[in-house]
Amino acid sequence: MNNQTGTAQLSNVNWHHVYGKPDGKGLFKSQPKDFVVTEQLGYSPKGQGEHIYVWLQKQNLNTAFVAEQLAKYAKVPLRNVSFAGRKDKYALTHQWFGVHLPGNSEINWDGLVLEGARVLCAQRHNKKLRTGVLKGNRFEVCLRNATLSSDFEQRIEKICHYGVPNYFAEQRFGVVKDATGNLILGGNLALAERMLEGEVIRNRNKRSMAISALRSWIFNQVVSERVAAQLHNAPILGDAIKLAGSNSFFIAERFQASLNSDTQVEPTILKRLAERDVELTAPMVGKGALASKDDALLWEKNTLEPYDHAIQILADLDLKQERRALMTVPRNLEWQFNNHQLSLCFDLPSGCYATAVLRELIQYQQ
Repeated sequence: MNNQTGTAQLSNVNWHHVYGKPDGKGLFKSQPKDFVVTEQLGYSPKGQGEHIYVWLQKQNLNTAFVAEQLAKYAKVPLRNVSFAGRKDKYALTHQWFGVHLPGNSEINWDGLVLEGARVLCAQRHNKKLRTGVLKGNRFEVCLRNATLSSDFEQRIEKICHYGVPNYFAEQRFGVVKDATGNLILGGNLALAERMLEGEVIRNRNKRSMAISALRSWIFNQVVSERVAAQLHNAPILGDAIKLAGSNSFFIAERFQASLNSDTQVEPTILKRLAERDVELTAPMVGKGALASKDDALLWEKNTLEPYDHAIQILADLDLKQERRALMTVPRNLEWQFNNHQLSLCFDLPSGCYATAVLRELIQYQQ
């Protein structure tokens, strides 16, 4: 952030690694099948109701475009089509779409002709499919021409036990192609920077993507600073601590064992963090006061001070303060390495990115 002009310099995407930058390298997404994402809804459609849940496979298509095509095919307004989460365009994804269609009429989805997409099944349900309802996602990743660092297995063990920084990944910030077809990070960040310099972005979708990228970038900055300070798994007095799998949080309060002891965070919090019952959080900035208190509030205010102009813009847009888990732990992680090809499979909670795990294991190129 340039405090004199009040504009952001959003080129920094080299956020700190919690286990150090890995030495190994590999080629990622050289083929669509190298990145497979499967949504885990966490519940099954009931088979009746006003909403049709469409289970769809897509490749080289973004989620919003597919939603538009489903609306046209079903002959319903776009607002009648929903999805639980956006998925990477440059991947083979399996995801749910919801189509609000009251009455007894059905749709023959076999007639949908959309290159790169295929409806696998459709079932009715009594509730709308809403953004964020996913339990999580299963990722299948292949890196080609790979070499592994000497501490690769130790990194795997640490990641499975302690987790990785819950960074937003490159697709949030925009991936665009240059004149030679190479992918370049930062399309949405470039829009965000123009917005901070006073430009009015009239395209609603582009404006939304720029706002999301800016907010996520600030979150990553805070997480990176906490990693650098080695406070990513250490609660600070006044931390906003989230109940796992919930949006509810509580404040890490002062604990004093005796009149002569030093004050410290309640020790049961450490136990609950180790058991993954609760999670440390970092702010998703917006309108209103930060949720943290005491030492944590002071730390977050100092860290966020360079971004006051951007935060005020987000507040003026009526985005409210939220909290997001600072770390995330992959589950059911499996890996193989054969003939310079690294294959990884793992589960992450909804809203978490596979590349947050990859970046702690290997330097990947796209």
